[in-house]
Amino acid sequence: MSVIDLIKSRRNIKAFKPDPIDEQALMSWLEAASYAPNHRFNEPWELLRVGPETRAKLKHKSDFWGAPVVIALLSKPGATPLERDENVMAAACFAQNLMLAAHEAGVGTFWSSVGSSAQNREVLGVAEGYEVIGVFGIGYPAEIPEAKPRTPIAEKIKTLP
Repeated sequence: MSVIDLIKSRRNIKAFKPDPIDEQALMSWLEAASYAPNHRFNEPWELLRVGPETRAKLKHKSDFWGAPVVIALLSKPGATPLERDENVMAAACFAQNLMLAAHEAGVGTFWSSVGSSAQNREVLGVAEGYEVIGVFGIGYPAEIPEAKPRTPIAEKIKTLP
């Protein structure tokens, strides 16, 4: 599948099969994700593998739709507000790479912002200054939703003089 087809066919999955994810495959997707662009090559992402006890404490409304793997993605603090923003953007690129690498292998992902609340930051043990980019459910999709309509990109482009 072409990269463009991968991008256009990836969905946020809300129903996972209980089938386990191969650890070696997961590591290869995470490794691929680490090739995300990042300013000053500082690789500002950190990952937390969320185990069953922590997962239960997060109290996600659907328990991450039954995904067999849950990972929290953090962005390291920056020395300045600009560096903080650059780190967050780089970590978001990491997330996109991860989701596309998994999707290419027939595995789905669900991106949740549940980790950003003060209570869940504490549950995850997130240090001051770190940002929680998302908590991701990863697994084989039980169902794949249809694509939602997008605004034509031409409507989003403004030409400057």
